[in-house]
Amino acid sequence: MFSIIDIETTGLSPKREKITEIAIFVHDGEKVVDEFTTLINPEVDIPYRITQITGINNKMVKDSPKFYEVAKHIVEMTEGTTFVGHNVHFDYNFVRKEFRELGYDYQRKVICTAKLSRKLLPGRRSYSLGKLCPELGIENPHRHRAFGDAAATTRLFEILMKVEKNIESISLRDLNTSLNRDLIRSLPHEPGVYYFYDIDENLIYVGKSKNIHDRVMSHLTNNGSKRAIEMRNQIADIDFKKTGNELVALLLESDEIKKHLPRFNRAQRRTSSQWGLFYHKDENGYIRLKIDHNDREELPLTTFNSLQSAKNHLFTLVEAFTLCQKLCGLFDTKGACFHYNLKQCKGACIGQESAGKYNARVLQAIEPYRFEERNFMVIGKGRRDTEKSVVLVENGTYRGFGFIDSEFDQNLKTDDLKNAVRVYPDNRDIQQILRSYLKQNGSSQIITF
Repeated sequence: MFSIIDIETTGLSPKREKITEIAIFVHDGEKVVDEFTTLINPEVDIPYRITQITGINNKMVKDSPKFYEVAKHIVEMTEGTTFVGHNVHFDYNFVRKEFRELGYDYQRKVICTAKLSRKLLPGRRSYSLGKLCPELGIENPHRHRAFGDAAATTRLFEILMKVEKNIESISLRDLNTSLNRDLIRSLPHEPGVYYFYDIDENLIYVGKSKNIHDRVMSHLTNNGSKRAIEMRNQIADIDFKKTGNELVALLLESDEIKKHLPRFNRAQRRTSSQWGLFYHKDENGYIRLKIDHNDREELPLTTFNSLQSAKNHLFTLVEAFTLCQKLCGLFDTKGACFHYNLKQCKGACIGQESAGKYNARVLQAIEPYRFEERNFMVIGKGRRDTEKSVVLVENGTYRGFGFIDSEFDQNLKTDDLKNAVRVYPDNRDIQQILRSYLKQNGSSQIITF
């Protein structure tokens, strides 16, 4: 799927200027399946010189929606599509900047029809949209307006696809001859995990993506490094598993990498960092923090690549939450810790501060590393419309994930959901994936029990 997009702006610099109009044509590779166009109130004055070019003035945009009012629609409309434009980085950088100001990281794969035209239509006098279109018989009576230019770019894109029957094959000529090109084109534009195999059927790489097809294509067209080219040239077969959503893809990818140790997943093959931050309650009821090796059965709150970085982090927590150096294993003494004499410790080390008061600050310090609830399930999209995914955490431990048919029962019981879960091992990486995902996706459907 492709989103052919054109914008009009108040100027040329994404850093300083704003969008005044946007048009989007969603294309399935054969025809336009959806379209959207609107003026945008840029909330700044439109320079007269820009009005002379586009015809868009302040009065026209006064009652138009502001970008944040159409942002959600743009995200949903272009989800899973490739962003197509003529001199695409101009439009793409403006759109990304508008989303960045809203605190959202908008990212799409891009195709530039200007660049593609130079490759497929060599020898033209000019590759500007205004001069290329008449040569190709493309009419554009609304030049320098988003809808007119987007419509013209769409027609140009269709011509380019006919010149090169399948646009993706442009980048697929140098691949391993054993790799089936039809298999590549049939990959789903859905979330999941994908697997690369060499000619001897050895698994050489495991990855995950919200869009399997587009992510695999990025690997197959990657010339960015010797290692990327080496892997690409060895790919003789591809497999995939649809997961329905990004969280399950992340969890499955992590497990598959640890299970199979593919050679090109070198950076992700390490099961953990060497040091971890642990906690326990001592015989007097005080919660103690401790830096220790990650070879314990217990899972750490967080991990570190070196002992020094772990200690530095713990010192920061001690200072920020007025914790006791002795109870955090940073000061070895039979009496009061060093900070007590400086009045930076409230005396938990000698029983002067109650365990209740001290522990409250410790829990506050480690809150970012713990789940809000000890027993919960994350319910997400399944691999088809009549299915839900279930991720289970019980007693603070990840139990696994699974899928359940939700077509006939919208009020699924806790036991039914639990029974749908397939057991997967918990580890430090999985805990980090879950914490990060829940932090970034506060609107996720959570069921506590």
